[in-house]
Amino acid sequence: MFVSATTTCFRDLPLDQALEKLADLEYSNVELIFYESGNHLKPSMIADQLYDTAQSLKNMYRLVPSAISLEIITDNETEYLRQFLACCKLAKALKIVTVTLRAAEWGAPFNLEVERLQKCTFIASNRGITLGLLTERGRITEDVETVRALCKNVPGLHITLDPSHYIYGYKDGPQNYESLLDQVCHVHLRDTRVDKFQVCVGQGEIEYGRLLSQLQNKGYNRGLSVDIQMADDINLTVEMRKMRLLLESLLQ
Repeated sequence: MFVSATTTCFRDLPLDQALEKLADLEYSNVELIFYESGNHLKPSMIADQLYDTAQSLKNMYRLVPSAISLEIITDNETEYLRQFLACCKLAKALKIVTVTLRAAEWGAPFNLEVERLQKCTFIASNRGITLGLLTERGRITEDVETVRALCKNVPGLHITLDPSHYIYGYKDGPQNYESLLDQVCHVHLRDTRVDKFQVCVGQGEIEYGRLLSQLQNKGYNRGLSVDIQMADDINLTVEMRKMRLLLESLLQ
């Protein structure tokens, strides 16, 4: 396993400055977040300017691109798959093997989500890419059994695990997501409490040592991507450094 960080940790900065900031904090690996609703590169832009985008990302400020996460927003299936294919080609050009998609919103038809993910998994696997589905509150992946059903119905689909979404907001205690660990291909991390989605490192309920041990027992050897967001009540630079040092100490 290795420590990484998402570009959305510094989403208010231009992408080149966000990459430089992560390098200054001594991160070696970076996860590129391409959300249509985000402030950095968008899948629609990548699809229209694939070659130029690939060339512009060649200089990663000493950072190794280790994963890509996508949010594609369009009701046109052909356009959706065009953008997804372009992002997979970009991943291939950058030697990235893990691509994450956001799940459909809660209440979306299960069968339609299966169909979408089957098509995306086919495109990804044909290019040697592992496709992960992000676990998020408010989307169908907030339910552990639904996630398991999706993986069963979409051969080759994996999970990008974000434990915070199984902790925050559950008054009866965190949800048990251990049954998903054998499907994990990528991980997002920050510290979280039941009553607050993001807290300072060490003040939340995530047991990092236990989680890493469980993942290791499942043979997981990929990225642990720090995804702490800018907020008024935290010093982002301090928290990013603390999380990196904590994870690196647990991996020794």
